Amino acid sequence: MPLKRQSLNVTIIAAGWLACTPAWAASVSVVGLFKDKAIVTIDGSKPRTLSVGQAVQGVALISADSGSASFDVDGKRRILSMGQSFAGGAVASDRQSVSLTADARGHFAAAGSLNGYPMSFLVDTGATSIAINAAEARRMGLDYKAGQAVGVGTAAGVVPAWRVTFNTVKVGSITLNQVDGMVLEAGLNVPLLGMSFLNRMEMRRDGQTMTLTQRY
Repeated sequence: MPLKRQSLNVTIIAAGWLACTPAWAASVSVVGLFKDKAIVTIDGSKPRTLSVGQAVQGVALISADSGSASFDVDGKRRILSMGQSFAGGAVASDRQSVSLTADARGHFAAAGSLNGYPMSFLVDTGATSIAINAAEARRMGLDYKAGQAVGVGTAAGVVPAWRVTFNTVKVGSITLNQVDGMVLEAGLNVPLLGMSFLNRMEMRRDGQTMTLTQRY
């Protein structure tokens, strides 16, 4: 499907999903980490800020910094980094997840990287692959013109583009290798996270929250 021109200032909220025993919160999502504070969503509610020592619905914050947070859940201490999850108090990181929150216009954004270079993506299920503009590709040092040349329809008309393969694509704690992509010469203002990445995820939306869970 054609890639449409996008222009959006976006922020990302990455999350790890936790599930506890029925006596406690059914689901807990960490949507922000700071020194001595964590922003969490419990049972799909609106995000709330927990300070160290504070407990809500059986979830107590023990410590936190920008890298991880320590929680007391069901009497056991668990450390959660962005994208990790645990069920019944047991850590499980074999299938990584990330949770995104929609902005006022309903757009989902995701912070990550391509080949190790930081990117802020716009989630676009209408894009067949990850797409970036030529300026971003040059910043990364990507020899995109060695790829297959094609024409892609945009709001600005048909523009030159090249098919490429990204060695690594990272969103939150999810990392995929050898992912198809596209570099557009013009007509694209923000990197698009398209179906070459999303097809390898389980996608679940609950109101203003979208959860991506790695399939393989």
